[in-house]
Amino acid sequence: MGLLDRFEQRLDRLVNGAFAKAFKAQVQPVEIASALQRELDDRAAVVSRGRTVVPNVFTVDLSEADSERLMTYDEPLRGELVDVLREYAEEQRYTFLGSVEVTLRRDDALDTGIFRLHSEARAGLDAPAPATTTGTAILVSPDGTEHRLTSPVTRIGRGTDVDLRIDDPGVSRHHAEVVVGADVLVRDLGSTNGTKVDGNPVAQAFLSNGSLITLGTTTLTFRIV
Repeated sequence: MGLLDRFEQRLDRLVNGAFAKAFKAQVQPVEIASALQRELDDRAAVVSRGRTVVPNVFTVDLSEADSERLMTYDEPLRGELVDVLREYAEEQRYTFLGSVEVTLRRDDALDTGIFRLHSEARAGLDAPAPATTTGTAILVSPDGTEHRLTSPVTRIGRGTDVDLRIDDPGVSRHHAEVVVGADVLVRDLGSTNGTKVDGNPVAQAFLSNGSLITLGTTTLTFRIV
């Protein structure tokens, strides 16, 4: 089952099947989701090895009729669209500069069934500056053990085939990976319990010196030495 199929199923569950019945001649949510995916592909910019930046702020302009219909489900729809963007970015190894936002906006100049998409890459104002690898990147375990990140990609998890093994039942076999290039980022690998950076759940995020990476109940400290 593809990402867009899963998106439609989640929407139907959220609103008790209303989406399956309400959008036939008008703009359909899956059309918007598909357009958002294309926008990521079209505007992807390779800025360094292992780092491709894509827009993270999106505005969808809708006709009067489509706006009135879709705005009924504004919050769950925007939430699902954000999830689609995050999942697709993870599949394609894309990087967001800040939090992902989707806004639905009415434009009376548009005809029913037509929508317009705007996007921009906007860095989070409170996001820490990415660490640069002028020194040696390390991860420090809770017991103080230092793990040097000597490879471009370090895979972390509970499995026996990872680069850094964590014996924690809340950690997936292949939980996350740390990518070391011009900047350093951590990327969740579809883990069961997710990955947090400084307490915030992330699909992927840049690391700064001192960032705390939480996997399961284990917290690793990222440092440049």
